[in-house]
Amino acid sequence: MPASGAGGRRRGLSPAAGFAGVRRTRGRSLGGRGLAAAAASWRRRPWTRCGGSYENSRPPPGSSVCLLLCPTWTSPPLHCTSTETGSAPIGPASSVTPCSTGQPCRSGPSLISDAVRGNRFVMPAERRLPLSCVLDVLEGQAQHPGVLYVQKQCSNLPTELPQLLSDVEPHVPWASEALGKMPDAVNFWLGEAAAVTSLHKDHYENLYCVVSGEKRFLLHPPSDRPFIPYELYTPATYQLTQEGSFKMVDEEAMEKVPWIPLDPLAPDLARYPSYSQARALCCTVQAGEILYLPALWFHHVQQSHGCIAVNYWYDMEYDLKYSYFQLLDSLTKASGLD
Repeated sequence: MPASGAGGRRRGLSPAAGFAGVRRTRGRSLGGRGLAAAAASWRRRPWTRCGGSYENSRPPPGSSVCLLLCPTWTSPPLHCTSTETGSAPIGPASSVTPCSTGQPCRSGPSLISDAVRGNRFVMPAERRLPLSCVLDVLEGQAQHPGVLYVQKQCSNLPTELPQLLSDVEPHVPWASEALGKMPDAVNFWLGEAAAVTSLHKDHYENLYCVVSGEKRFLLHPPSDRPFIPYELYTPATYQLTQEGSFKMVDEEAMEKVPWIPLDPLAPDLARYPSYSQARALCCTVQAGEILYLPALWFHHVQQSHGCIAVNYWYDMEYDLKYSYFQLLDSLTKASGLD
């Protein structure tokens, strides 16, 4: 999700380190040895407890959330990352599976919110709605323009949905111990299957907990930076008109935004041939599972319809690994690989 004002608490776009491995274990982190060892030492309640709470009862009807909205398109496929609740243009959706070429393949319909469209980096429209209205749309009992995604990243769980705090741990104890700090933000996520997050990275150690449904992550380690293109784009924002249509408005006061123009599910290798040397890792995080996503790992995210998730962002350490990756980023730019 974006920096330069487009992605809530995300900061910066220059890649950094975080070379931990990723593995999948029910009820534990998917990550490096330090966090895995810390997780094993804790006797904590299973995450499926909060899953039951969310699945079996609707959140309080008086709750309201800030939504991100983008137009719905039939073609071409669009990619966006959202920060609150919103909707974005729809193109063919994708299920991430390895192809014989080693590249992910795409099948079926999908949507992408906050991302590149033409020569613009387009952010979703924002709107505040009662959470009950969002649930009605997700359950097919009401309609709303575009694709909805509750994806505000400024610790929206305690600020917008405090009624749910009793169902969720305030932090992940073994992760807080391993990282030596408390989380900087706790975020709530809820959206349609069409809401897809474009390829990006964050300056946070991310503990991503799926409560209901599933999330599908396509991951690249920081060492793939030379093969992942960045370009500069004029920032713009979708605005929802009174007629229910969307218009794109340039953000004239903002500087150009560096963003990844490539769709990892259908990469244009004629335009970005270096990406053929990158090797994506794919994993599905199901209800009751946690993904440990190291800071500055690139990730592209899909989800099942109505998926509910909570993630904990721990601020990264700007240490020697960060310096190493800043060097890699600078060498990539200097060599003209971008």
